[in-house]
Amino acid sequence: MTTPPGPSHVSVVGAGAMGAGIAQVAAMAGHPVTLVDAVTGAAEDGVARIIAGLQRLEAKGRIDSARLEAVAQALSTVTHVAELPPSAVVVEAVREDLGVKQQLFAELAAHQPADTILASNTSSLDITAIAEAVPDPARVLGLHFFNPPPVMRLVEVVRGAHTSDTVVTTATELMTAWGKTPVRCASTPGFIVNRVARPFYGEAQRLLMAGVADAATLDEALRRAGFRMGPLELTDLIGQDVNLAVGTSVWEQTDHDPRYEPTAVQRDLVAAGRLGRKTGEGIYRYAADGTMRDAVPDERRLEELVGGPVETDPVARTVAMLVNEAVDLVHRGEATADDVDTAMRLGTNYPRGPLEWGAEIGYAVVAEQLATLDRAFPGGRYRPSPALAARVDL
Repeated sequence: MTTPPGPSHVSVVGAGAMGAGIAQVAAMAGHPVTLVDAVTGAAEDGVARIIAGLQRLEAKGRIDSARLEAVAQALSTVTHVAELPPSAVVVEAVREDLGVKQQLFAELAAHQPADTILASNTSSLDITAIAEAVPDPARVLGLHFFNPPPVMRLVEVVRGAHTSDTVVTTATELMTAWGKTPVRCASTPGFIVNRVARPFYGEAQRLLMAGVADAATLDEALRRAGFRMGPLELTDLIGQDVNLAVGTSVWEQTDHDPRYEPTAVQRDLVAAGRLGRKTGEGIYRYAADGTMRDAVPDERRLEELVGGPVETDPVARTVAMLVNEAVDLVHRGEATADDVDTAMRLGTNYPRGPLEWGAEIGYAVVAEQLATLDRAFPGGRYRPSPALAARVDL
């Protein structure tokens, strides 16, 4: 099976922000693209949003009128999945519900040619489980784009248990042709980015609950370490409900591993409707223009924490856990070290990849930091990866 980049047809199911964004990427790469959505008129609205966005780019001189016209002509819509034309690849971007996706993939398999690649944009569901609805699961994989798809370079190419090597290779080459940076991984909970990133949010929330420092001080510590945003302000931006849902999914899919257990502070925020910027209050309170109120770090406390004991140092504690997650993932054979570091730099804007960071700090140092945390907070969350010892001299 070979799907050359160029005029081969691409279909997208789901016309929300992600689906429309993926459709735009494919159309701008030169493909005719058909968009469909279960909600009447949503596909047409998606196309209209794409064209409006491109018109804004044209007004800024970033694309010319010929390019805009070519993309507009490439986009079409249908009313039902069964009406999609034969496609080289179909990407679904519907809601994160396994039953809904399985039903959709069964329908796609019934109406698309046998060599059509069927891809899910899921951020957390098991590709192998989604593929159970397809007679030939070898053609099913994940293509996890990041929001917004036209801007974010990263795409996780996710292999299910039955995905063929040819399909993985073809999809990887296609993503490169679309101007993306693909990374390959196995279909495990959270894939690369959403799995490795869990401690970035969780450690800050635990330090906040323990009263180690206020939110603004914790966030400032991580920003000064090179992270673009602090973890607490980032969860407010993402949406506490959205971040909790992903974290809960990873926790449940790992048999309630304590490494991924959601925190009481985040559960309480969601229960209270304090979802972050979109509701005007989350960890922080927000003005009408989205700016944070009362977010002033305590400089004296910041100096006490950073460089101090790992139990209360938000930077050391967070980085040690990120390194541990990355080492474990590579050790399990779920992705390569290069792909993990690339994914975390591009998908989360981390200042460096966690494995690169671990080598810089020294894996022996990280292992000792984790052992210290494991003694201070028993229960399994801070258990060092067994692979860390093997990497001490690397």
